[in-house]
Amino acid sequence: MNSQLRREYLDALGLKTWTLRSSHGAAEASSLAVASVPAASAGASPLRSMSLAREESAAREAGADWNELRARVAACTRCSLSTTRTQTVFGVGNPQADWLIVGEAPGAEEDRRGEPFVGRAGQLLNSMLHAIGLEREQVYIANVLKCRPPGNRDPAPTEAAECLPYLERQIALLKPKIMLAVGRIAAQNLLRTEKTLGALRQQVHRFGLSQVPLVVTYHPAYLLRTPTEKRKAWEDLKFARDVISRV
Repeated sequence: MNSQLRREYLDALGLKTWTLRSSHGAAEASSLAVASVPAASAGASPLRSMSLAREESAAREAGADWNELRARVAACTRCSLSTTRTQTVFGVGNPQADWLIVGEAPGAEEDRRGEPFVGRAGQLLNSMLHAIGLEREQVYIANVLKCRPPGNRDPAPTEAAECLPYLERQIALLKPKIMLAVGRIAAQNLLRTEKTLGALRQQVHRFGLSQVPLVVTYHPAYLLRTPTEKRKAWEDLKFARDVISRV
């Protein structure tokens, strides 16, 4: 990538300057240590309960194609969120995409429009993707939850457990080369962990039976509130780009 194109990408992300250090490539390469998904603990934590419920329901969507899966999501009443949603938010993008972007749950605007990552957060996500040479239409974007939690509260463990089989079937159909989990809640639910986002960044995790490489970064909504963290997000994006180049 030439220097002019780099500047254009960084401008799109909202980062005006950056410095390339001579040891940078080596540092990134050396940091590609694979982190395994932690096993669920034997305790009665909310994440343990979520894991058990998730395993019990995982086979429900086996065999569903894209159209059938979308219809199942639209008609879903597995949890109480079905009584408060305007509509479900299935996902959007290229069904043959190499990149799968996974967020936490729909917000108010997503609930109205039926599409994930719209509004200001969606615009920033588009810029983040553009910064690594991708357009929104080239990736697939989905959430852990297909319905908006009232007041944009965090998903309950039981809600995530009931909804994750839908996402897992989307992953099975998509067969992505990499997953990018944006935000702490999405990362914790996907990896079945209580670790902080900071502890999960800059590592290659593995998701599901197919062991899809998974990289964690900040949610665009968080970056809008805390723009000083955009540089860390840029490092995560470069890290993910390097990971997929090795797949």
